[in-house]
Amino acid sequence: MFTKILIANRGEIACRVIKSARKMGIATVAVYSDADADSLHVNMADEAIYLGPSPSRESYLLSEKVIAAAKRTGAQAIHPGYGFLSENADFCRMCEQENIVFIGPPVGAIEAMGSKSAAKTIMEKAQVPLVPGYHGDDQDPKIIKKSADDMGYPVLLKAAAGGGGKGMRQVWSEAEFDEGLAAAKREAMSSFGDDIMLVEKYLTQPRHVEIQVFCDNHDNAVYLFERDCSVQRRHQKVIEEAPAFGMTDELRAQMGEAAIKAAKAIGYQGAGTVEFLLDVDGSFYFMEMNTRLQVEHPVTELITGQDLVEWQLRVAFGETLPKKQEELAINGHAFEARIYAEDANNDFLPATGILQYLKTPEQSDHVRVDTGVRQGDEVSVFYDPMIAKLIVWDENRDKALKRLTKALSEYRINGVTTNIDFLYNLATCEPFVKEEIDTGFIEKHQDKIFHNEQQTLNEELPMAALALVLQAQQEAKQKAEASNDPNSPWFNTNAWRLNEAHVQHMTLSHNDLEYQVQVEQKREANRSYFLISATNDEMTTKTMDCQGQLDGDVLSCYIDGYRTQATLSQNGEELCLYRANGVFRFNKVLPDLGDQDDGAGQDGLIAPMNGTMVSVLVKPGEKVEQDQALVIMEAMKMEHTIRAPSNGTVNDVFFAEGDMVDGGAELLSFEAEEN
Repeated sequence: MFTKILIANRGEIACRVIKSARKMGIATVAVYSDADADSLHVNMADEAIYLGPSPSRESYLLSEKVIAAAKRTGAQAIHPGYGFLSENADFCRMCEQENIVFIGPPVGAIEAMGSKSAAKTIMEKAQVPLVPGYHGDDQDPKIIKKSADDMGYPVLLKAAAGGGGKGMRQVWSEAEFDEGLAAAKREAMSSFGDDIMLVEKYLTQPRHVEIQVFCDNHDNAVYLFERDCSVQRRHQKVIEEAPAFGMTDELRAQMGEAAIKAAKAIGYQGAGTVEFLLDVDGSFYFMEMNTRLQVEHPVTELITGQDLVEWQLRVAFGETLPKKQEELAINGHAFEARIYAEDANNDFLPATGILQYLKTPEQSDHVRVDTGVRQGDEVSVFYDPMIAKLIVWDENRDKALKRLTKALSEYRINGVTTNIDFLYNLATCEPFVKEEIDTGFIEKHQDKIFHNEQQTLNEELPMAALALVLQAQQEAKQKAEASNDPNSPWFNTNAWRLNEAHVQHMTLSHNDLEYQVQVEQKREANRSYFLISATNDEMTTKTMDCQGQLDGDVLSCYIDGYRTQATLSQNGEELCLYRANGVFRFNKVLPDLGDQDDGAGQDGLIAPMNGTMVSVLVKPGEKVEQDQALVIMEAMKMEHTIRAPSNGTVNDVFFAEGDMVDGGAELLSFEAEEN
């Protein structure tokens, strides 16, 4: 077995590989950029080599420097993780030339699957079922558009060299085609240096089901069953599960055998994933093959009991596969939720910042957290915004889903906007629980996921108010105990008033609606309780008899005799209640003391996040129409188009292509056209 390997990656996957290598007694070498000098993966590895500045093109993507680092440290093999150089045939070839083992497939397999169009030609010859589409060499936009017109809309544009949702666009009508093709080609060139496109018929209710395959160099191949990855945003996976729900043994075998056929058609070795679209009638179609370990591989590990990184290392060393097909079996059900630094309520814009507070759920045989960050680390603009992967297991889907929602409710991150609340709402919404899932799930059910529907909040409003009052009492008690005068009236929180009821007033907002909440404290001979009511412009809740207690971040309470509880998460004036039916977010509205933002600068358009200016599409003085694209920014591997809010004139543009832009910076000044 190898005695030392270099990991040509960063963050979560680098840490993941280090853990398996350490278990096998293999020394590890990390590589890092300026941004990662004190990162977790660098500290975990036995050795570390500096590559260069923070942008990946100046560090992690420099093949020569990675090879030099391996030679300098005596590493016998390189594990590429996923992303960066993991599917780079030239890098694989360089490793071969330097007698360094590339822990992945051979050059020919990477090249064969590196082009989606070439891959489909190979799969067609191997009789693997394909989605109707065009993947020819002629890249004349008119030819591509004619193919789309002939197939009928909607269609899906995909970068031939793509992956991870980059260079991919849905086009719903002929009128949208030209802009969609231009955007997809531009993003593909930025991400892969290649803007060759293919176009496929877009299935309106498909599921995304992928098969994990493994091949050695002794002509052995197995499939480690399937994962359902249908829940996606921006064509990137959000929650994955294994095995796929509703899968029959017959269909599983058909898809598994097709996946092995695909792998053998290109002489594959190592870990690979064959991705299929599964239609409602049970038919399935080859999408692509990822010639690397997938982000979602842990769910397969949990249902099979196998360490896939260990398998990779053994196969790369020349050993046979650890298991034969008949020795593999499915045990239970697993989910993976990707914890991202992003604002799900703002079109999933990536976020940056310092992880000022980080508390993960307690790990066990049922709960696993794969991460590459610690409290105090920075989520920067230079890399993918994924913070961690939360993986859970139990003996069936229902139990595993309960594990997932409980673990999400216990995940705490402050300092950076995350998608944890979004994931919790998604996992608890009725269609997800009932397995009514396809690749359009988020768009179809966004009202349920984002709680946009009108809610009565009959229980949640009094619970939020009760939690805030109990928190204030706890804080006052702690201050009193630490003071020289614990009986001072300044530590009293019972809303005492001379000759008046003990009443507190607060304003809470939920989904942009403000509620005036009244909390009256009552004491009787045998109990202490609160009477809580709320009003806004449209409703008044009945007064509820509430009592409860706070134990850490868990609120247990009685509301008019109904016993219930919620897990709390608080960040400043924001309070979140995690309940069985989703997350309820409240903000405590502070009095306006006259120092609020006066709205200056609203005549300009601001950057929604830190990023790079990719394209400036307008000039000063140019008249534009509503929704016209003005500029395009890129951050954390994603493109974001800034559009005109109305008809008007661009007065000035403040950034040029290639400029780094801070989130909140004014991009251009814009004068709306008067009606």
